[in-house]
Amino acid sequence: METYGLESLGIINASAVYRNLTPAELTEHALRRGEGKLSNTGALVVKTGKYTGRSANDKFIVDTPAVHDEIAWGKVNRPIDKARYDAIYSKVTAYLQNKEIFIFDGFAGADPKYTKGFRIVCELASQCLFIRQLLRRPDAAQLANFAADYTIIAAPGFKCIPEIDGTRSEAAILVNYEEKMVVICGSQYAGEIKKSVFSVMNYVLPKMGVFPMHCSANVGKDGDSAVFFGLSGTGKTTLSADPNRQLIGDDEHGWADDSVFNFEGGCYAKCINLSAEKEPDIYNAIKFGALVENVVMDDETREFDFDDASLAENSRVGYPIEYINNAKLDGCGATPKTVIFLTADAYGVLPPISKLDKNQAMYYFVSGFTSKLAGTEIGITSPVPTFSTCFGEPFLPLDPSVYAGMLAEKIEKSGANVYLVNTGWNGTGKRTKLSYTRAMVTAALSGELEKAEFVTDPYFGVAVPTSCEGVPAELLIPANTWEDKAAYEAKAKELAKSFVENFKKYTHMSAEVVAAGPKAE
Repeated sequence: METYGLESLGIINASAVYRNLTPAELTEHALRRGEGKLSNTGALVVKTGKYTGRSANDKFIVDTPAVHDEIAWGKVNRPIDKARYDAIYSKVTAYLQNKEIFIFDGFAGADPKYTKGFRIVCELASQCLFIRQLLRRPDAAQLANFAADYTIIAAPGFKCIPEIDGTRSEAAILVNYEEKMVVICGSQYAGEIKKSVFSVMNYVLPKMGVFPMHCSANVGKDGDSAVFFGLSGTGKTTLSADPNRQLIGDDEHGWADDSVFNFEGGCYAKCINLSAEKEPDIYNAIKFGALVENVVMDDETREFDFDDASLAENSRVGYPIEYINNAKLDGCGATPKTVIFLTADAYGVLPPISKLDKNQAMYYFVSGFTSKLAGTEIGITSPVPTFSTCFGEPFLPLDPSVYAGMLAEKIEKSGANVYLVNTGWNGTGKRTKLSYTRAMVTAALSGELEKAEFVTDPYFGVAVPTSCEGVPAELLIPANTWEDKAAYEAKAKELAKSFVENFKKYTHMSAEVVAAGPKAE
């Protein structure tokens, strides 16, 4: 039996080893093994059990002398010592003895100058299908000469014992940068594999002069690329899916001196409240070859109920990017001409669009702001500011100043314009219409917005256009949307203060960047 070198990982006596099977073969194995069912569209549907999202508190980085001084240790990057890691690794590989093993050998990084090879060793055929569709798939010649730069072992059936293993729970995501290895156990949520690849790329690419980004990207008919940063619910996927532009990717990219490129070859989209009218691309991608997680399905008709969150609010589908009609399949574009930071401000005081200078770009990038609206979660009765460092805090092993510095360098070299776009609310209490936001983004991408007159926001210091085609002028200046000017001033000061307080933890940022932030007084 061909084992494809599993012995070098300590995995011996596997009952069967399958490498780079087709989606049809992986689907057949998953059905045979009882891992899931087929929907009426042909997609493979699984339930991931206890873990229906990433378990951020269960992620650890192996603390070794070779990487210790590079890692930004803290509540996100938690250390685990080498001895504990070695003990868990040995248990996981022993657990996999006499089991079927599914291997996917593929790539992250569409630009061949920066591509990294990943070997994904899976206990489950369904997880192997997922990562096959999410990463970049090798052709026959590449597979014949494949060499992995990093290896990820996914063994959801192995449960840690916290008292013995030194973990927080039965689940653990252990990233060993020195040995170029990631071990995922206890969780069947496939996103852990995807984001482990991302965490690796966020560590290795800065050493190669490439700025790694948690963003979507698209390209216009004239070859002008744009990137969209934003946390969940801000419109990153919606706004980058533009019928007049090709989608480079929806989630993870690198910005090199001569390109912007997708890390992945697929998409991982939320399914809650999905409809053909609102998100036709995602809706139509749920077909044979896609993996659907935690979406309620009728056992008889095999039809989905996307509005039912009883299995998970974070229901998902993974599919190859070629399932999207307007995708740029080579995953590459020219260096971005436009950078857009998306936020959903529930305070109603940020302009719907504003232009940032270099220091402001670094400030708002590092802040990674959005906000939760009252009523969206139990206990939230007023807007709650949410900050995620560099719009991707859980996946960034290095200090934020490293990524912010790379952003500034790339902006300077490319001459890109940077905009902060508020897809949230204003003083009327209503959310900005999507049609208005699209008009503003289109004007920014085309360069038309540069022709407008700009004024400086009194609290946030950003440059605000006074006109934009297709958008009522009174909506562009936040104060104009508030009847109660005193209430506007109070809310603006409240949000500005939140920014200032949050930014105090970034001790490695320059005085110029700190001064570019909002004014609390």
